[in-house]
Amino acid sequence: MDCAVSEKLMCYPPSVRASLTLIRKHIFDVAEKLDKDVEESLKWGQLSYVVKGGTAIRLDWDDNNPAYLIILFHCQTQMIETLREVMPESFVYKGNRAALLDLQHDIPLSELQTCIEVAFTYKARKGLFLLGL
Repeated sequence: MDCAVSEKLMCYPPSVRASLTLIRKHIFDVAEKLDKDVEESLKWGQLSYVVKGGTAIRLDWDDNNPAYLIILFHCQTQMIETLREVMPESFVYKGNRAALLDLQHDIPLSELQTCIEVAFTYKARKGLFLLGL
């Protein structure tokens, strides 16, 4: 793990850090399943994960809105539009770039893994109806 990423994770409250660590594990598990190498870094002060042929996934938490974890995708992709259509109840959507996870509920792991897989294969999917979902 990159030192900056490790330091950033330590800045979060323990319960948030545990959720982010779980999501991070799933990011690396999906990448391994797809035989892709993950570049993990900080972008705009947020945890960032990208693979060749994919679009970046960024993770964050904001103490101004502490009930949610934030999953961000590039605003010029069809990620949020597609997820909103295919998984309307799995996340709370914000604009065209964010899917929020309610920390009061269990993380929808199956849906999360699908999001990660679609993001990591985005360039091959971007011409498909609903990104092939």
